[in-house]
Amino acid sequence: MDTHSTASGGADSSKPAPSRKTFALLESDSDLQRFVDAWKAGRLPKAQWTHAAHVAMAAYFAFDHAADATFAIMKAGILHHNTSVGTPNTEDNGYHETLTRFWAGEIGAFIRSGRFPSRLEAVRAAVAEFGGDRDRFRLFYSFDVVRDRRARREWVAPDREPAKK
Repeated sequence: MDTHSTASGGADSSKPAPSRKTFALLESDSDLQRFVDAWKAGRLPKAQWTHAAHVAMAAYFAFDHAADATFAIMKAGILHHNTSVGTPNTEDNGYHETLTRFWAGEIGAFIRSGRFPSRLEAVRAAVAEFGGDRDRFRLFYSFDVVRDRRARREWVAPDREPAKK
């Protein structure tokens, strides 16, 4: 679900996932809801739309939506967010269909396989599991999926390992 403009741009995937201490949206239900509301309204600053934020949003929606619905919500939300913050959705930048579908599947499967007492706990667990693993998709693809124009505009299935649904 990343809005990569380059394969190496952005956060260092070797860093640990954000902790509740450093990632304010994980502090409470109300903090999480404010973050979601800002994202939906197109008011979330571009700098806050990190990989961990993508993970949090996918987990938030996967908590009570089926896989296809989670993906559809994420796609529409990312396109809206990008437009709101001036990120162009082009062949080389912005929304990425394959990565969005990949991450929605991975995070959704994780959420649906657990028994989380609340949405907030599900989001916290997903961010702990995937928030620092920005490059996980590389296990599933033998080519540079980030820069692949076809993969940016349409779903390209993994050629190494099957992605979760």
